[in-house]
Amino acid sequence: MIFKKTEEEVELLKEGGQRLALILDILAKNTKPGISTNELNEIAVSLIKERGDTSAFLHYKPEGAKRKYPAALCVSINDEIVHGVSNESPAIIKDGDVVSIDLGLTHKGLITDSAITVGVGNISKEDSKLIKVTQEALSAGIKNAKAGGNVGDIGYAIEAVANRNGFKVVEGLCGHGVGYKVHEDPYVPNYGTLGDGIVLEEGMVIAIEPMLTNGTGKIILGKDGFTFKTKDKTRSAHFEHTVAIRKNGPVILTKLK
Repeated sequence: MIFKKTEEEVELLKEGGQRLALILDILAKNTKPGISTNELNEIAVSLIKERGDTSAFLHYKPEGAKRKYPAALCVSINDEIVHGVSNESPAIIKDGDVVSIDLGLTHKGLITDSAITVGVGNISKEDSKLIKVTQEALSAGIKNAKAGGNVGDIGYAIEAVANRNGFKVVEGLCGHGVGYKVHEDPYVPNYGTLGDGIVLEEGMVIAIEPMLTNGTGKIILGKDGFTFKTKDKTRSAHFEHTVAIRKNGPVILTKLK
């Protein structure tokens, strides 16, 4: 079932989304060689708490998972695509790493979700291009998130950017509705056909999140039960915004003022 949000709820989501964007910006600036993933998680926890909000990910149990997610922040490094557990067996971030930072925030009972990918220090030209193209794919997907259009329009735009630049869309992972829960309907795939899929209507709020790789796009689930990785150990990048579908076009809720 798709739950539409009222104008008042969209405004609250925007308020929370701007708080989330600020936290991600601070985390990105702290993502440097020598810092641990757990230190990033602790920064996120502190920033969320001091503003009176809560983490949407901490203790969340995804469908099919055997346990609740133990961290507030997902940190995924290099061949890790998404849902890297930042506070269990924390990794030390190194020069040349490609790091995805994904955070969900609950503000006044409503949830926003956003992610960025940071190139740490001296990264390769290929990794730099991967990050840039994934961000471009997100922008293209958002532009196609129009009332009266279809979910397939978003995926089509994302996949076109990936293919044009020689990258692959990660298989089996996608965007989703968000707001009352971390994951709501509809699913928002990163591939598709124009005019295909659920019709986008005003009041829908969706998380659009392209995940691209310079490999085959095949994935595996790590031993922790949460972290998805590229099967061929190639690197990936991930960007995400929470977006409201409005009559006059999409509105990004998780961006800085």
